[in-house]
Amino acid sequence: MQFLTFLIFTVIDLYVSVLLLRVWMQWVRADFYNPFSQFIVKITQPVISPLRRIIPSVGPLDSASVLLAWVLVLLKLIFINWLLNPVLFFQWVYIPLSFIELLTAAGKLVFWLVLVRALMSWISQGRSPVEYVLIQLTEPLMAPIRRLLPAMGGIDFSAMILILILYALNYLRADVIAWLLTL
Repeated sequence: MQFLTFLIFTVIDLYVSVLLLRVWMQWVRADFYNPFSQFIVKITQPVISPLRRIIPSVGPLDSASVLLAWVLVLLKLIFINWLLNPVLFFQWVYIPLSFIELLTAAGKLVFWLVLVRALMSWISQGRSPVEYVLIQLTEPLMAPIRRLLPAMGGIDFSAMILILILYALNYLRADVIAWLLTL
């Protein structure tokens, strides 16, 4: 049973990350013809295409992808509670918790993309199509930090500062969840 639970939760988490990545790529207008972008679109298109007929986009935000990611996170929370307590019932606290968990998934995605971009900058020197998309995705977050930091002799600390901000937000998340569960 633990293996099946692990497998289901891993697939849900990965698909939520891919959906959020699709939303983010559309928001920053990443290169659509990039092979990495094409992979993300192809893996999400069978589910998102029918949803888009019902749920329109709101400006640059792909609301169908965001809604599907939120529903998957909500179902995951309900399933976790059902595993712990087999009497299935819906609690109101699932709604804010699912939003928080969706934001957490977005933060984890940012963390991994920044980390992979930093590691790839040592190896590929900007020639990889994946690195090009990573730069397009992470630059809107790293450029404001880079403008605030003084010049450090050619060393870019913006990735480290962004990761520290994500860690701080994760601690804030834990405090908010603890507060929600006491209500």
